[in-house]
Amino acid sequence: MFKKRQEAILSFLGDKGIDGMVLNAGPSLVYFSGLHFHLSERPVVFFLVAGKKPLIILPALEEPKLEGLDFEVDPLTYPDDPARWQEVFTHGCTSVGLRGLNIGFEPRQLRMLEYRYLRAASATTKFDSCDEAISQCRSLKDQDEVSRLQTAVTIAQDSLKSILPQLTVGLTEQEVAAELAIELYRHGSEHPLPFSPIVSAGPNGANPHAKPSARKLMEGDLLVIDWGASWQGYASDLTRTFAIGEVEPEARHIHELVKKANEAGRAAARPGATCSAIDLAARSVIEAAGYGPFFRHRTGHGIGMECHEEPYIHGGNMDVLKPGMTFTIEPGIYLAGKYGARIEDDILITENGSRSLSDLSRELIPLVE
Repeated sequence: MFKKRQEAILSFLGDKGIDGMVLNAGPSLVYFSGLHFHLSERPVVFFLVAGKKPLIILPALEEPKLEGLDFEVDPLTYPDDPARWQEVFTHGCTSVGLRGLNIGFEPRQLRMLEYRYLRAASATTKFDSCDEAISQCRSLKDQDEVSRLQTAVTIAQDSLKSILPQLTVGLTEQEVAAELAIELYRHGSEHPLPFSPIVSAGPNGANPHAKPSARKLMEGDLLVIDWGASWQGYASDLTRTFAIGEVEPEARHIHELVKKANEAGRAAARPGATCSAIDLAARSVIEAAGYGPFFRHRTGHGIGMECHEEPYIHGGNMDVLKPGMTFTIEPGIYLAGKYGARIEDDILITENGSRSLSDLSRELIPLVE
């Protein structure tokens, strides 16, 4: 599998006049090699260059991770003495013939730490972003990846359902978030979670990325819960909005609008549609009702090995959706000082349309009768 992925990315890069790429620790390294490393003071760099065997520079203590790979790789290890690291990088760059080549890297991932060693080792190498080529590969999920995403969604939904009966007036946002995190792990989520659960009630719900606070749930609140699980390297990301007892008519109204916007976005998701068209379909519902200024973020983002990745669902993105792409649809309305509402689902583009991986009720469910 990894050899095929490496061949695919080299083909994409070759079409753009790029001779290869370097990857450091992160999701793309896992995707193209199956190797897991965390970012630390010890650099790890994987070299994939057309016509050359893959090479990896890594700490000597990490070399056992290379056992059992399904492709050949040349390892270069270094000791704990940083004074020795540059010579290893220089040897590695020479081994793969990096000098004079055009090499891709991920601007959002490669640190100055690794870049300095690479630049000192090969001053004539031209480094270019290869984000687009990596996105072309990673955004098209195969059946195994979709299965992992579906499991991550199921874990997330089951975890939330398990705590709903416990939610009542007087609990703090922090307490709800803590209980949800515990249940995510109890239901099988891997560590770490894609992100810490967002639990925001009442006025705090008007902040899309609110941090759970010591504020207690109160009668009449809208409660926004944004959460996700991790499963075998893949993430889910969902949001539902609940009512704490009886809420005022406008609160019900904005929730209904968000639900209709979510439905419109899902209905518009199909092969050949643009990301912009999905955003427009959802946004138009909210704008037509006069709440356009209160929908303050894009309609969605890609999801997979990272919680946020390509494709990004916003009005300026004319990228065309293809079968295998997965992303969120998450319209929201946020009224400062009052409340907010958001409904988020994880969507898969299929051969003939789309399918929501999430099926938790999107109705405004009262948690306190």
